[in-house]
Amino acid sequence: MEENNSAKHPDQPWRVLEFYSGIGGMRYSLTRAGVNANIVEAFDINDKANDVYEFNFGHRPHQGNIQSLTATDLDRYGAHAWLLSPPCQPYTRQGLQKQSNDPRAFSFLNILELIRDTSQPPTMLFVENVVGFETSDTHSKMIEILVKADFVTQEFILTPLQFGVPYSRPRYFCLAKRKPLSFQSQHFDNQLLHSPSPLFGRGELDQTQESLDKLIQSCKPIESFLEFKNPSQQISSSMESTNTVDDFEAPEIDDKGDDHDISSLEQYFVPLNLIERWGSAMDIVYPDSQRCCCFTKSYYRYVKGTGSLLATVLPEKKGKTSPLKEQGLRYFTPREVANLHSFPEDFHFPQHISLRQRYALLGNGLSIAVVSPLLQYLFAESS
Repeated sequence: MEENNSAKHPDQPWRVLEFYSGIGGMRYSLTRAGVNANIVEAFDINDKANDVYEFNFGHRPHQGNIQSLTATDLDRYGAHAWLLSPPCQPYTRQGLQKQSNDPRAFSFLNILELIRDTSQPPTMLFVENVVGFETSDTHSKMIEILVKADFVTQEFILTPLQFGVPYSRPRYFCLAKRKPLSFQSQHFDNQLLHSPSPLFGRGELDQTQESLDKLIQSCKPIESFLEFKNPSQQISSSMESTNTVDDFEAPEIDDKGDDHDISSLEQYFVPLNLIERWGSAMDIVYPDSQRCCCFTKSYYRYVKGTGSLLATVLPEKKGKTSPLKEQGLRYFTPREVANLHSFPEDFHFPQHISLRQRYALLGNGLSIAVVSPLLQYLFAESS
């Protein structure tokens, strides 16, 4: 493999390629990290995700199968860094766990293998995926390729809870730098860490359950992330029906692309028949809760195992021990899920993206609160 001829001048921005760009979480993270970077191209095959990305950034990602990219294609960009958030389905516990044999893993493997074929290989890589990826054969192949290409890695499993956000969404991250570049905390090279300490210049790791419990206690309450913060919000009479989720239509959206008409909150309340059937399997949180479960792309379609539900009515005497059907359970709105993903206030969905599509796109998103300090650490010059 030839030396990278696209050496960066200190005053020039980093040239970045964003693979599997989704709705722009990685780009927002890069901005929040304060990195002087230029996204020279983004790639995603999902048409709706690209609509959202274009709506917010004014640039439409390259839409096509990443697996079809060649080394020549990538050399044209002269990028210093590749940011990748490939499909997680091959590695999830609920999936078939085919790992590298899953067709959804092929494009990521293709990108990795192109590193050795490019005349201007990247000097940095960032990979995000689901917990479980770190024990997969795809991970083994990735590390093998990176070592041969003279990269050093630092790997992390982190959750927004460790950054003050009451959202339990642990994810795997790989940061890689090609020699002679190095990390600021080099003594963590080639390790898998469960602590964000190196990101903040701390040499000691605190990875105990007790430390995580303390972090959760320091998280902001759920109420800080809500659009509708009045816990005594009255339940609409439509709650009395036995409608299923399928009977609820997507909310009205104004011309500015805002998430929904404020008067349509009732569509987010959970029908009583679902509470009666699935109540024991629901994860219920309250405005003062400091932790909620991960929202998946099936949130709002299903109530079991797809994310937390919010109790909005708390009778003074009964409190949290009152029957579920009296607690005014509702789904978190897309804006609230985006808030828990730490998306900025100026992030919006375009008008034509349906409610279910919004939840699906957010469920495949990443936590900006976690990714931004990781990117800041990756792009920092070693001392």
